[in-house]
Amino acid sequence: MSVRGLSGARERRIRTGGIELCVAELGDAARPTVVLVHGYPDSKEVWSEVAARLAERFHVVLYDVRGHGRSTAPKPLRGGFTLEKLTDDFLTVADAVSPDRPVHLVGHDWGSVQCWEFATVGRTEGRIASFTSMSGPSLDHFGHWIKRRMSRPTPRRLGQLLGQGAKSWYVYMLHTPVLPELAWRGPLGKLWPRILQRVEKVPADDYPTASLPQDAAHGAWLYRDNVRARLRRPRTDAHAHVPVQLITPTGDAFLSERLHDDLGAWVPRLTRRTLDAKHWVPRTRPDQLALWIAGFVDAHEEGPARHAGATTAAEPRRRPFEERFGGRLVLVTGAASGIGRATALAFAEAGARVVAVDRDAQGAVRTAESARLAGAAAAWAETVDVSDEQAVEKLAQKVTTEYGTVDVLVNNAGIGLSGPFLATTSDDWRQVLDVNLWGVIHGCRIFGGRMAERGQGGHIVNVASAAAYLPTRTLPAYSTSKAAVLMLSECLRAELAGRDIGVSAVCPGIVNTNITATARFAGVDEIEEKRRQKKSARLYGLRNYPPEKVAEAILRAVARNQAVVPVTPESRGARVLSRLAPGVLRAFARIEPRL
Repeated sequence: MSVRGLSGARERRIRTGGIELCVAELGDAARPTVVLVHGYPDSKEVWSEVAARLAERFHVVLYDVRGHGRSTAPKPLRGGFTLEKLTDDFLTVADAVSPDRPVHLVGHDWGSVQCWEFATVGRTEGRIASFTSMSGPSLDHFGHWIKRRMSRPTPRRLGQLLGQGAKSWYVYMLHTPVLPELAWRGPLGKLWPRILQRVEKVPADDYPTASLPQDAAHGAWLYRDNVRARLRRPRTDAHAHVPVQLITPTGDAFLSERLHDDLGAWVPRLTRRTLDAKHWVPRTRPDQLALWIAGFVDAHEEGPARHAGATTAAEPRRRPFEERFGGRLVLVTGAASGIGRATALAFAEAGARVVAVDRDAQGAVRTAESARLAGAAAAWAETVDVSDEQAVEKLAQKVTTEYGTVDVLVNNAGIGLSGPFLATTSDDWRQVLDVNLWGVIHGCRIFGGRMAERGQGGHIVNVASAAAYLPTRTLPAYSTSKAAVLMLSECLRAELAGRDIGVSAVCPGIVNTNITATARFAGVDEIEEKRRQKKSARLYGLRNYPPEKVAEAILRAVARNQAVVPVTPESRGARVLSRLAPGVLRAFARIEPRL
């Protein structure tokens, strides 16, 4: 039987403690079992996007918590939602769907609160292989966190208490009698989908389901039956007996990151990850979550069922920027060589999914292969001429359909042209502007438009140049194109800030790449052009500033949401002079370099 929002799922009903739980299963039951537990005021359909991705490799199980979705509610409601009874429900489900092997738990919001109980009580030992937690703390850990801060108050600790207290406003409201039920069955239940779309940027699809008002009304008892009791008398033995992966959304409106400061004392085997997202990550970041969950399951799955290619390490290897970019979809143009290739590999080392784009098809393939070896979650090669608007449009359609919406776009593709203005033909100008400027415009408009439409933020990096603010008599076309890219980036940054899309202009200086060997020189014959290319390449080689350092600057720019990033010392110096002493730069611009 197909379940709404879970295409192809097999549904069954399991009796436990006088109620019936609605359980849905996807994927091959012979594979490792991943159990997804939903939060408040959700039903199992909150996991539909994540479940579909995980089902390609695992046996995925979702169930409606008692009183939610298609599961029945206990009678009476009071006392029917205690953590002890929720643990009974989990064990019944686990025994039914995976009687002979431990399951991998994943919980969000109140689903995570429940799973912390499952992962720390003695009667579940041996039934859980791993636990991935997001946006839901252990009530016992929370209770001890509060007590430690109240017993030894400092300004910092009091600030943490007050901060979390403000974020927990809804908990107080849910403890009031009758009013939450009336609100959810009335206006709040009708407004909730629009609130999620506007505040959380949750896509407008088949979620939440029609059972929302009833789910939310019943779910209020999760708080009433557990929160005050556990916070007042938290268990002292709440140590996790399974490895835990903690995923913390940095923009969570309901939980402070500081809640997990003391978690290491309770969890001997802890892996921490952060995600720049809001609370409802199962709906807004399904690709990211599926990759992290799958990797954690692989790392802690034992025996012959381990999949080919799965890591054998006890814990995933820590890599620079992994928490920020792991699993993100990053597209880099001009990725066959130089800065583009180095940038693609740097994102790959951070665990991103990388699309290497270049008009050099073989070069793009080589970069994608290297990205996979460097640790990319996945990597693909695509061929396109960025100056061709229709080709970029087709690429964007393919990428969106096959890989998802791009999280980070790096417009790096560019060509060089040197020579005086009077020797630069209209065709020369057209060629430089088509690639260096129009290529950036096409990328920003087409891929940036999809980021904005998704409504979950993102970042655009436009690789400009120190030539954008460093005038010279020998680079009029190139400098003009890069100055336009710099200003375009500044304008876009202002426009897209309200959509949580950052824009950075990265300005390398003299970097040892092959752009000098392929740059064109206007106003000279072919023999002279070859000579100048060789000499320029030799000079840049002597400078020997590696493209990998530019790649590092690009990752930092995205992580810190920097606006303009001069990279090399000469680029930084020219940026300062352009602001403080532009006349000095104008004087230098008159000097004709000898090539």
